[in-house]
Amino acid sequence: MTLSLNAASRLSLVATAALALGTTVAPIASQAAAPYYTATLAAPADDDRAVAGGVAWACKDSTCVAAKGTSRPMRICRGLAREFGEITSFTAKGKELDADKLAKCNGK
Repeated sequence: MTLSLNAASRLSLVATAALALGTTVAPIASQAAAPYYTATLAAPADDDRAVAGGVAWACKDSTCVAAKGTSRPMRICRGLAREFGEITSFTAKGKELDADKLAKCNGK
């Protein structure tokens, strides 16, 4: 037995599949675009890209952003401080490090 669909039915089926795929992929793409870590450096970065603390950073002037890594935020922060120098603020998933933790991040 062979199933036969007319052109309108095939188009409808393809459109439904594309819509379902789009609603599945779109949230993933938007999550990937948002940085997990944001850091402000005391001095502008010399490089616009670097790997520090086990994550890839993109920097512009004195602001650097990165996707989520596998280490604790303090370890990520320390790695970035070793690479770029003093960090004046560090945020992980929207939560900023307090002054004591930021001082430890900077090795003080």
